[in-house]
Amino acid sequence: QVQLVQSGGGLVQPGGSLRLSCVAFGSPFSINVMGWYRQAPGKPRELVADVTSRGTTNYADAVKGRFTISRENDKNTVRLQMNSLKPEDTAVYYCNADTGRYEDGPYWGLGTQVTVSE
Repeated sequence: QVQLVQSGGGLVQPGGSLRLSCVAFGSPFSINVMGWYRQAPGKPRELVADVTSRGTTNYADAVKGRFTISRENDKNTVRLQMNSLKPEDTAVYYCNADTGRYEDGPYWGLGTQVTVSE
C-alpha cells in the first residue's frame, strides 16, 4: 500500500514562512501528480497546489505568488514553500499523490497543522 509521510508546519506570525515536505512510499506505479490540499475549520478541503512528474505546476489563486511547490530529484518527494503567510492560510494541510490511473489512488497523508497568528 502507498503511504505518504508529511513533515513541517507549525505556528508562524503573519508575513512569515513555513515549508512542508511529503514523501511517498510503496507506489507500484510511477506517481503522476503530487500536491497539497488544505482544510480550514468549517470549510471543505481545497487544492493549494500540485505538480506533475514532468514539472507542470498548478496553484490556487489564493496562494499564487506566495507559495512554491516543487518535486525533488527522486520524484517521490514534494515540497511546499509558503511565504508571506496570512491568517487565512491557517488550516490542516494534506499531502496528495495520484498515479493518474483510475485503478489507483488518490493517496493522502495524515495532515499537518499550519497556524498563522500573532
